[in-house]
Amino acid sequence: MRYLEIMVPEGKRRVVLDVLEDEGVEYVVSDVTSDRGYTAVVRFPLPARAVEPVLDRLRQAGISDEASVIVIDAETVISDRFSALRDRYTLGGRRGVRTSRQVLRTKADELTPAFPIFAVMLLISAVVATAGLLADSPAVVIGAMVIAPLLGPALAASVGIVTGDAALRTTGFAYQIVGVATVIVASVGLATLARFAGLEPGGVDIVVATELEERVSPNLFSLAVALGAGIAGILSLTRGFSEAIVGVMIAAALIPPSAAVGITVAWGMYGAAVGAAILVVVNLLSINFTALATLWIAGYRPQGLFEVSPTRRPTYAYAAVFGVALLALAAPLAGVTLLDFQTTGIESTAEEDAAAVLEEPRYEGVTLELVAVELDDDYPLRSVDRVVVTVAAPEPGPEPGLADRLHREIAADVDEPIDVEVQYVVVERRSGDAGEPLVVDGAGGGPIDRGPSSAAADRREP
Repeated sequence: MRYLEIMVPEGKRRVVLDVLEDEGVEYVVSDVTSDRGYTAVVRFPLPARAVEPVLDRLRQAGISDEASVIVIDAETVISDRFSALRDRYTLGGRRGVRTSRQVLRTKADELTPAFPIFAVMLLISAVVATAGLLADSPAVVIGAMVIAPLLGPALAASVGIVTGDAALRTTGFAYQIVGVATVIVASVGLATLARFAGLEPGGVDIVVATELEERVSPNLFSLAVALGAGIAGILSLTRGFSEAIVGVMIAAALIPPSAAVGITVAWGMYGAAVGAAILVVVNLLSINFTALATLWIAGYRPQGLFEVSPTRRPTYAYAAVFGVALLALAAPLAGVTLLDFQTTGIESTAEEDAAAVLEEPRYEGVTLELVAVELDDDYPLRSVDRVVVTVAAPEPGPEPGLADRLHREIAADVDEPIDVEVQYVVVERRSGDAGEPLVVDGAGGGPIDRGPSSAAADRREP
């Protein structure tokens, strides 16, 4: 329930009272003396769903922004007439809270902090996110999402578009762009310091960290967070859900990918940086597109016959721009998704073929441990590099012809040129020191004996 107070301009008193009486609203009128031209104050309670249509009717009757309107929450109203009004606006008794368009603008504006606070909080979030990605720590990355103040800016732009509030729209877009840029720049600086301080893993790509790898080579499933965040964000404003939880969801779509851009740029991995940057832009577009669509479908737009047009055209224009850009940028994500399906299929096929080969009598004692498909480092659109088959053998030495045999079987079923690498895990059968493990790989079917190598295989106890 809401309690409204309207300062009525001179000559508009009868118009306001006629609208309220026609709506069946109980009101109290007080005369006032004001040097700003107000002649009366009208106070009255309304169901939450009735605030927007009643204010729209007053506007249509000629009560423009010159009439000061205050809307506050009310605990309860005890009145048969108010109960009848509430039932009428809840469609025959179906209860629910729908924030009015006017209140929605205020809430979106309040969720957007002052720029100095916004910048400081984002810098802290960038530092935490960068540290979490470098340390491959999900808990630290989540902490960065919690403190990022992105909910207000992410929703203010869409609210401004559908309600015709140009200032709110501009503020929302500006905060989003500046916010993402701030996180990227801060991450570049922190990651550069980390690299020159000697934190780079020796001889290993930085993207082997799971938290980082999933951001530099995103697939279509990465869109789920951003699409859901846009819808949930609007529902949190219009239906009173927890804004803090939704804010974390929006930050999850923007903060870690932005930090990943900075880290990969600092490490000179520009292909990976492009992949992370695509994810950032796609997530931004997804959040704004779904928020805009949700608002419009929910009816947050001027309701009069002549009032819809001013916001309908810009809303459709923004939605079209967001949608077309989203489809264009989603193409690389679709390519990664197809690669994921292809990799899963190759891995399944290779595992079946390897198991069948090792069941042959001549390979008795050799058991299959693991089959993995490894990709190259050509980010963001990677391709299959090789299939790695890890087997357990009783002796530290290659099984004659095994690499060739596995390559022929796997390549025949995969129907494309592929390299197959065979790794041996030595099984110790007695106490004491075991022999060094051996790695044999077949590149294009030709096994290469690399000699003893303890770095490329694991050791296990029988």
